[in-house]
Amino acid sequence: MDTANRKVGQAAAGQPLNGPPLTGQVAVITGAGRGIGAAIARQLAQLGATAVLCGRTQSTLDATARAILDAGGKTEVIPCDVTLLHQLEYAATRVDSTFGRIDILVNNAGNFGTADFDRLTLRQWDAIFASNTRGPFLVSREALKWMRRKRPGAQRSEPIEAKIIHLGSLGGLRPWPAHAHYCSSKAALHMLTKVMAKALAPEIAVNAVAPGIIDLDEKSGRPFLRRMAKQTPMRRNGRGDEIAAAVLFFATAPQFITGQILAVDGGLGL
Repeated sequence: MDTANRKVGQAAAGQPLNGPPLTGQVAVITGAGRGIGAAIARQLAQLGATAVLCGRTQSTLDATARAILDAGGKTEVIPCDVTLLHQLEYAATRVDSTFGRIDILVNNAGNFGTADFDRLTLRQWDAIFASNTRGPFLVSREALKWMRRKRPGAQRSEPIEAKIIHLGSLGGLRPWPAHAHYCSSKAALHMLTKVMAKALAPEIAVNAVAPGIIDLDEKSGRPFLRRMAKQTPMRRNGRGDEIAAAVLFFATAPQFITGQILAVDGGLGL
C-alpha cells in the first residue's frame, strides 16, 4: 500500500494521520504493576496511548509508571483490587473525571494456583474465580459507560470503536490435572469473551489472548520452566513482551475482528 492509500485507510479507521496509531486514546490495564501487565502497559504507551495503570500494589504501579514516563509516554496510576466492587467504582469515577472515556480495556489481573483435585478447597476455587473470571466481568461492566462515549471532537457520523482484551490462558483451552480451578476459571473467561463479543457489538470488539508458559525471569520454578521449554515446539518458553505484542494486535486491529481467543504458546497446545 502506498503512502496516500495508507493515510486514507488510517483516516477511515479513526486513527491519527501522523504519529503512533494509539495517539489520543485512553487504555486501562489491570494488574499493570509487574510481569505481563507492565509489559502491556509499556507497549500501549509506546504506541501513543495514555496507559491507566490499575493494580493492588502502589509501589509496583509506580515503578511501571516511571518506566513509561522515562520513555516519554503518558500514564496515570489508580490502585484498585478487581475483586472489590467499591474499589472498581472508585477507579471508574477517577477515569471519568480525568479522561472522560476509555478506548481500550485490558483485563490482565488474575491469579494462578496449583492443587490436587481431591485436595482442592472451596476457598481456593472461589478465590481463583473471583480474580480470573468475576474480576474481568466486573471491570468490563463498570467500564462500559465510558467505552460507549465518543471521543472529543468526533463527528456525529463517526462510529464508536472501543476494544476489550482479556488475558486468558492455554490452561483454559487444555486440561491441566493439578489446576482444575485455574483451568476452569480461564475457560469461563474465554466463554465470557465470546458472549461479550456478541452482546457489545458493534461499538466494542472483545477478544482474548491465551498465553502458554511464560518466563517472567522469576527464580522460583526454574526446573519446571526448563521442562516445559523442552516440550514446546519452539524449544523455549514465551516472554512477557510477546504476550504484550499479541494484546497490541487486538488493540490496533480492525473492529471486525472480535470474539477470538488467540493462543500465544509456541505451539505447546498442538
